[in-house]
Amino acid sequence: MIENNAPVDISSLNEKIERESAFVDILTSEINKVIVGQKEMVERLLIGLLGQGHILLEGVPGLAKTLAINTLSQAVHGSFSRIQFTPDLLPADVVGTMIYNMKVNDFSIKKGPIFANFVLADEINRAPAKVQSALLEAMQEKQVTIGDETFILDRPFLVMATQNPVEQEGTYPLPEAQVDRFMLKTVIKYPEMAHEQLIIRANLKGGFEKVNQVVTLEQIARAQAAVREVYMDEKIEKYILDIVFATRFPEKYNLAELKPLINFGASPRGSINLAIAAKCYAFIKRRGYVIPEDVRAIVYDVLRHRIGITYEAEAENVTSEDIIQKIINEVEVP
Repeated sequence: MIENNAPVDISSLNEKIERESAFVDILTSEINKVIVGQKEMVERLLIGLLGQGHILLEGVPGLAKTLAINTLSQAVHGSFSRIQFTPDLLPADVVGTMIYNMKVNDFSIKKGPIFANFVLADEINRAPAKVQSALLEAMQEKQVTIGDETFILDRPFLVMATQNPVEQEGTYPLPEAQVDRFMLKTVIKYPEMAHEQLIIRANLKGGFEKVNQVVTLEQIARAQAAVREVYMDEKIEKYILDIVFATRFPEKYNLAELKPLINFGASPRGSINLAIAAKCYAFIKRRGYVIPEDVRAIVYDVLRHRIGITYEAEAENVTSEDIIQKIINEVEVP
């Protein structure tokens, strides 16, 4: 466990984080030129980017999921690629393949769309398991093997996968073990009426303002390193562990009624990602230390896809969000 730092260290750390996170406001305002009202989605994208994780976005079509990551890649000096997942897609369509070159009488490597800083995997559940596995391996290992050559992917590397919760015909749901590799699963809701009015106006005008490149990849790399330095007290670590362990052993936290509703609890990857995401959230709020509110702000996105619910829970219309809500209400806040 981390020992408490002296207050002097915290204040100097605060100053450092304030300096390193100065670009967050500039980047957010640049993205907001195009993305209207989806504050939570933009925040989660930044958390994924700073925490070196990946994001699964779930929402009905037309909620600017594709537009958001495209805009982020324009505002950051990074490359962007989009893969439209379909049932006939092959792993080679994602990672690349070897092509026979008649001129040189040899094989040459053609890299796939995975070789970019920002990769949008649109409707990830529409492609078969082989393709999903190829993408998820690249996400986990941050490298790709084509033939007998291994290529390290460029940093930063952020995959944003989308899935439509409404239409399930002809889809291949992601297995739990693969879903667990996403740092966050964010559910996108409809915009508010005032925001949608602005969206209509902007589209009728003929489009949005031009997005400028306001952040370099070096700044992002520095920020990713600075995020790890954000101070997390032992009490906050214990709070995170209590939340995660309550998903596994609810009866130990006066939540025996949840036992028949939970099929399996969050994995250790859940604890790690909750800690990293809380640090990223504190960084975005330009703070050098984590407070319980940071954990609570991000806990649904980190754990909603890591808790398996039983048939009994489904029969009672209990979701993983309902379970997290009960846990958060019961676990003691430091």
